[in-house]
Amino acid sequence: MQNRLFVANKPPFISSNRFLSHIKREFGVKKAGFSGTLDPFATGVLIVAFGQYTKLFQFLKKSPKRYIATLWLGAVSDSFDIENVKEIKDIDRIDLKSIISVLKSLKTEIEYLPPKYSAKKIDGKRAYNLARDDIEFKLKAIKSTIYDIKLLSYMHPFITFDITISEGGYIRSIAQIVADKLGVKGTLSSLRRVSEGEFVYDDKNSLNPLPYLDLKENFYLLDKSDILLGKKLKKENFKYQDDGDYFIICDKMLSVITINGLEVKYRLNGVKLC
Repeated sequence: MQNRLFVANKPPFISSNRFLSHIKREFGVKKAGFSGTLDPFATGVLIVAFGQYTKLFQFLKKSPKRYIATLWLGAVSDSFDIENVKEIKDIDRIDLKSIISVLKSLKTEIEYLPPKYSAKKIDGKRAYNLARDDIEFKLKAIKSTIYDIKLLSYMHPFITFDITISEGGYIRSIAQIVADKLGVKGTLSSLRRVSEGEFVYDDKNSLNPLPYLDLKENFYLLDKSDILLGKKLKKENFKYQDDGDYFIICDKMLSVITINGLEVKYRLNGVKLC
């Protein structure tokens, strides 16, 4: 199997790692990876790469991310999702204007705590493992930018909203903020990732990675074999010499360099383009 980049559509109630194992068997590959872990209960866009393309994840345009989420009012879950619901209470219907107002108030940069049931590491251990073992720990607050958030429907006790957020955001925690502002308990009953940056699901069709790179193309002005052989480079031998990261194409091979002052360093070299 050649290098390949595509978008898969993760089904619910399976971990991202286990879903990747299914994909590897489907395509008969050994080396594969994904970017942007989805919670087991969540569905939707998962960026997958085979072969050398697994090295490209850090350079891809993966932000902002868009989700469709449903908040179940009155349900309580330690993990803030439908997998660990421990209590369900009947609550009065909420005024529609209040819901719209709360959602609108979140269209900004916000600071909040990630869920305890998350992949964050605490002293080298995953937070969700500590939470499952009832070990007390504290998570550091994070910041996310919510670029857009709007109500799609309210069919009591379910509020469905569309949210576009910066990379690394936790929609489960955002849903808790919504519930708190409405003065009720709640948990996510469903979550679907619609897109990651420009990545959307298209039946697992293979993608050309170049349009998805969050890098500017640069051009080497001397013998391109210098790059293919990994020789030391000088910034004066490039078309663009400003500090920053760039990608370069030489004989259908992709390389990534960083220019910093007078120094040029390889970040990636010799990825074959298919």
